Amino acid sequence: MSVRHTNARQTTNIGDSLLINPVFVRPGEATQLPKFEMPDGPSLPETAYQIVHDEAMLDGNARLNLATFVSTWMDDEAKRLYAESADKNMIDKDEYPQTAAIEERCWRILANLWHAPDGAQTIGTSTIGSSEACMLGGLALKRHWQAKRREEGKSVESPNLVLSTGVQVCWEKFCNYFEVEPRWVPVSEDHLVLDGHDLEKYVDENTIGVVGIMGQTYTGMYEPIAEIAKKLDEIQETTGLDVKIHVDGASGAMIAPFCQPELEWDFRVDRVVSINTSGHKYGLVYPGVGWIVWRDTEALPESMVFHCSYLGGDMPTLALNFSRPGAQVLLQYYMFLRLGRDGYRDVQQGALDVAQYLSSAIEKIGPFELVSRGDTIPVFAWRLKAGHTANWNLYDLSDRLRMKGWLVPAYPLADNLADVTVQRIVVRAGLSHDLANALLRDLEGEVAYLDGLKSPLPREVAGSHFHH
Repeated sequence: MSVRHTNARQTTNIGDSLLINPVFVRPGEATQLPKFEMPDGPSLPETAYQIVHDEAMLDGNARLNLATFVSTWMDDEAKRLYAESADKNMIDKDEYPQTAAIEERCWRILANLWHAPDGAQTIGTSTIGSSEACMLGGLALKRHWQAKRREEGKSVESPNLVLSTGVQVCWEKFCNYFEVEPRWVPVSEDHLVLDGHDLEKYVDENTIGVVGIMGQTYTGMYEPIAEIAKKLDEIQETTGLDVKIHVDGASGAMIAPFCQPELEWDFRVDRVVSINTSGHKYGLVYPGVGWIVWRDTEALPESMVFHCSYLGGDMPTLALNFSRPGAQVLLQYYMFLRLGRDGYRDVQQGALDVAQYLSSAIEKIGPFELVSRGDTIPVFAWRLKAGHTANWNLYDLSDRLRMKGWLVPAYPLADNLADVTVQRIVVRAGLSHDLANALLRDLEGEVAYLDGLKSPLPREVAGSHFHH
């Protein structure tokens, strides 16, 4: 059956239309509006709002999304600040100089938090997220390698970057977009993270750097940055190759300084030249904002800084994006002021406590064994015990939990462990002990239901794969 819009020029299927009356009961409005082309005329603001609001209402409850690392809660003062500054363009430093000054304060605060040896020589910037920050960090490594090779009269063809197969997908994008060969170090049962094992097999004169992860996406585990650096020291002693480290601290760079202060992973490790983090993850800010800090100005090639004339002034810019929101930078500074070191420690330790409470309880549920415990970043994963059942798998359990509103993804581990399926929970500030107990009750109930099945679930309707 097809219908015609009141203002349309062609007949269209009803699924291509937004049916308005009698839901809003506003006389004189069109009964339908097109979905995939711009309407001919305007609507009342209340109507346009209600349409978008009602569609967005069908999304899941963000607080029950245990798949995402991204912040889903901020207090009312933060929301007010967000609304007041939503029109600020971060790139327009001439027009919004105070926002630019606050941006600098934020990355200097992070440089201090990460033990930069000389604050006067440190340099950093905000980004739209950790992915952009990783691109900038990787690009700085490549430019340094190219400059050194040219000085030595050597080829700058075929640069490579050494990284674990457990990295976030943004590093695959970096290698693709900036024409760098990824040297993948596979994860295995014995080496679940990049730990320096066999690193000499991957590093050569074309290696621009090594990426270490503070909080692997798949399991939440830290890669031991100091051990990786020690192995690179040994490689330099035998080969003369001086290979630097970029730390992808998307999550852990905002956990370790507060909750594992004795762990040496940051600029205390001499080979670490740059660190990124996500302000919108455990920086506790709404998306999207990321940060990157270089050890010193020497670590950031001047060729990456652009000076352009914009709105009557000279504007140095260090970014892949140009126009982007300034509000989240202000929110990051708000959170630094609002919580301070003690407050961040309390919030992050609270998330770690809930993560370890949940992981311990889940470990006691018959079918499961833990892959990680949530004692690095507040993220942990588990797998189904071998031989527990042929009737269901973790994708089925993920689907059952989704029926209760919980998003707890199931997915295969990387590369050599692709035959191992895990489930993962990310604990954020909004997941209280009470909510954790509600999750455990639902989890136990769904496991009991699935264990009671007399025959296997049909595989064609079992769960779907998760992509990080």
